[in-house]
Amino acid sequence: MTKRRPAVVVLAAGRGSRFRGSGHKLEQHLDGMPGADTLLARSLRHAIATQLPVVVVTTPALAPAVHKLVAARDVVTLSERDAQGMGHSIVAGVSATGDADGWLILPADMPLVQPATILAVAHGLERYPVCYAQYRGIQGHPVGFGTELYSELMALQGDEGARRIVARYAAQPIAVDDPGVLVDVDTEEDLARLTASTR
Repeated sequence: MTKRRPAVVVLAAGRGSRFRGSGHKLEQHLDGMPGADTLLARSLRHAIATQLPVVVVTTPALAPAVHKLVAARDVVTLSERDAQGMGHSIVAGVSATGDADGWLILPADMPLVQPATILAVAHGLERYPVCYAQYRGIQGHPVGFGTELYSELMALQGDEGARRIVARYAAQPIAVDDPGVLVDVDTEEDLARLTASTR
């Protein structure tokens, strides 16, 4: 039997409004030095390393940075008007990969999630309709959805993420030895902690 190949939907269309530093948070360098990976680049490198299909949902402002790493056919650029929350981004990513064997939702501001973790959740979709990475009992990302949930994912709106679907279908945890599943960057303080931990 051929293993299922869900698509990794990388969400990079948020405004990052809690980040008060200069520029968008996803364009910040991981170790604070020009030439190092940005948050966006590291997240995309890890997704691409899985060799699963990858689609990136982004905005016009970030699209040039995405295009440096991902083929144009794998980029969905939302207008600023359409980039109105996680729900819209998930709908855009899922609709662009409607023929995939499920979807793994991965925010682009989580650059420490390891390729092996993404693959572990992908394998989880062979047994469960909804599953997620879990580290030491705490739910993290990515979250995986099977093809049977296509219609429900496509019905998401605005800032509504997929939490309701996760709760409704008794999502299954996939235990991973990867603390990165819990680490996202929302503020300058988050970035400073991340930079210190990667040096």
